[in-house]
This record gives sequence, C-alpha cells and structure tokens, in this order.
Amino acid sequence: MSKKVPFVTKEQLEEIVKTYPTPFHIYDEKGIRENAKALKEAFSWNKGFKEFFAVKATPNPFLIDILRDYGCGCDCSSMTELMLSNAMGVEGKDIMFSSNETPAKEYQYAAKIGATINLDDITHIEYLEQAIGTLPETISLRYNPGGVFKISNSIMDNPGDAKYGFTTEQLFEGFRILQKKGVKHFGIHAFLASNTVTNDYYPTLAKQLFEVAVQIHKETGADIRFINLSGGIGIPYRPDQEGNDIRAIGEGVRKVYEEILTPAGMGDVAIYTELGRFMMGPYGHLVTTAIHQKHTHKEYIGCDACAVNLMRPAMYGAYHHITVMGKEDAPCDHQYDVVGSLCENNDKFAIDRMLPKIDIGDLLVIHDTGAHGFSMGYNYNGKLKSAELLLKEDGSVQLIRRAETPKDYFATFDCFDIYQKFDFEE
Repeated sequence: MSKKVPFVTKEQLEEIVKTYPTPFHIYDEKGIRENAKALKEAFSWNKGFKEFFAVKATPNPFLIDILRDYGCGCDCSSMTELMLSNAMGVEGKDIMFSSNETPAKEYQYAAKIGATINLDDITHIEYLEQAIGTLPETISLRYNPGGVFKISNSIMDNPGDAKYGFTTEQLFEGFRILQKKGVKHFGIHAFLASNTVTNDYYPTLAKQLFEVAVQIHKETGADIRFINLSGGIGIPYRPDQEGNDIRAIGEGVRKVYEEILTPAGMGDVAIYTELGRFMMGPYGHLVTTAIHQKHTHKEYIGCDACAVNLMRPAMYGAYHHITVMGKEDAPCDHQYDVVGSLCENNDKFAIDRMLPKIDIGDLLVIHDTGAHGFSMGYNYNGKLKSAELLLKEDGSVQLIRRAETPKDYFATFDCFDIYQKFDFEE
C-alpha cells in the first residue's frame, strides 16, 4: 500500500500547537496554487473556460482569494454564500447561484448582485419571475436525465434517485418557456456522479450534455453560451487509489467538444466547472491529539477532535487516512477505533484501523479534509468549531479563522438574558 505524506512535518506541528492548540484544520497554500494552475492549463483550449469554486466545500475567504488569483469565480448554494462572495468583491458574472428549493429572498438577492441563476426545476421559472419580476437575460438550467450514469459497464451513480434538476422533456420545455419570457442567453448544467476517481467522468458527461445542447439549439434556436460540467471529479482518499489527471480530463473534454459542438456551429460555447473537493480536498488536514486510551471490547484512541470537526466518517462511513506524526515508518501492528467525544457511537474517524502504537500526546493528522471538512461542522453536544490555519508557501502559518468560544455559542440567545450568568473570560 502506498503512503499518504502530510504536507506539514511533526516539527512544524509541534511549533504550531504552542500558539494554536488542537484540534484545528490546516491548509496547504502551495498545493492549492499548484492545483488551481493545473486546472486552468488543462482547459486553456476553451476561451471562455471558468471554474466556479463550490463555496460550500470550504467557505473561507482567505482560501477563495487564493483561487481568485487563477481566475476562479464562486458557485453558491445559499444566501450566506452569496453574501460572502459579494462581500469579497466577486462580481455578479463571476457568481453562479446553484440552489434548490430556493426561498424567494435568495433569488432576489442573487438577481440584485447580478449572479447567474441556475434553475433546479421547471416550476421555479414562474416562482423566480414572481420573486424578481423581469427575468434576467441569461439563465442556466440544471439537467437530470434520470436512470443510472455509467462509464463503460461501471455504474457511477444514480441520477434517477437525485432530487435535483429538470427531466429531458422539462429541459426542452423550460427553454421554450424562458425564450417566450424574454430570456436571451442560456447555460446547461448537470451533476450526475459524485467523487469519481477516473479520467473518463468529465468527457462522458460532456458528451451527453453536448449532444443535448446541440439538439436544443436545433429545435429551439436557443443561444447556449455555456455548458457547466459542475463537480464530481473526486480525490483518492485511500493510499492505494490513483488520483485523477486533470490534464488528461481536459484533453478528453476537448476531443468531445470538437467532435460534437464545433461541427454544429457551437465552437464558441464556454465550458464551466464547479469543483470543490478536487480544488481543496487534498490540501487540508485535521490535526488532533490523542488524549485517551480505552481497553474494553476493542482498543480505542480518544482524540480532542470529534465529528463536529469532520463529519464525513460519521455521516457516510467515509475513509480518511490517518498519519501518527513521528511514527510514519513504524509498523502498523495495532488495531484501533479512533474516536471523538460526542455522545454518539458513530463518532469515529476510523474503525478497526491498523496503525502504529499510539501514545497519549501523539499528534494525528487526518488527511483530505480540505473540502467538506470544517464546512460540515455543527454544534451538537455544545461542541465548538475549531480554528482554521493556512500553511503559507514561505513556511509561515496564518490564522484564517479563529476557533469558536462559548461566547459565540451563546450569542444567539440574545433574546434570553444569559450573558450575565457566565464569565466568558475563563
């Protein structure tokens, strides 16, 4: 089995924890920049290409600003994500609003700041019009062909069970309705499989979307300005998995583009992506300290982090690799459940994981938490969210989000006189 190597050393962490106690998430600026550059180069053949970073994956303005250096915009799914992007100075045309079951006030705000609205359902056309009045000149529609999504003979996912998107018939009808209502320019969006670790996903999805786009253009005359391949490009969470080659993926999409769109006179259509996990996932670690050992029916290592800091293992049974810092070359001859302190039995980062012998005080690095790690956190059991740190290219460390305090937790009780009961300085 190959190894996953942390981007931070034991010596660096020992210095960092003197200022920022565990648990915390730390991100690798160098890795983020190299990856964003590679994505941009992989799709440089398409004049209009743009990555709209999925803000929900890692909603931190310091990290989003790094991606903006490479021309990335923001893909938002809620009011607060729209507000964050707008406050950062991201212009409306650089914001994609891909939401579902959307409240009217969120559509109104998206329209106000000029974001491109990606409609999730045919009934939302009338709802949007009632919410904002005159429809914008450009609208995107989210497509869900149903059934299962296959690459060769492998089933990648089941769009037919997903709550998102227009059916094929609704998609064509949606274009006709919007044209009659004065919409001039269009986009098509689809997300048909999650966390794929294959270079074939995007080209296969692109072929399906390009063929639909050509048919829509022929039947309705709609001016399709962009095709949004959304997310779905995954990362190798396990050490024995081979990661995606973004340059091979970009080349695969180019070939399909030239086979289908260019001959149809649609060679000026822009390609958009909305990657989150691929952009940030490998470049984040959750760092935690082993604080307890329990020897009962199983061997347990108790950490100062819990599912509040990383929900994916508890929610999905997801695998995240663990490195015991300073023991990278030691034999993995101890079997542990690595657990947190929530009053929930699924609060486990690893189950029956073979690891080196862990001692109290050891620093553990939990890999690939840069996307859907901190952002999925919550406050169950009164737990507080951790700090976020950035390991900069020069080796220095920057605090990019402070840890929550009890004062933060109680702040929403402003309707109840509770502050006088506590000494928040303790």
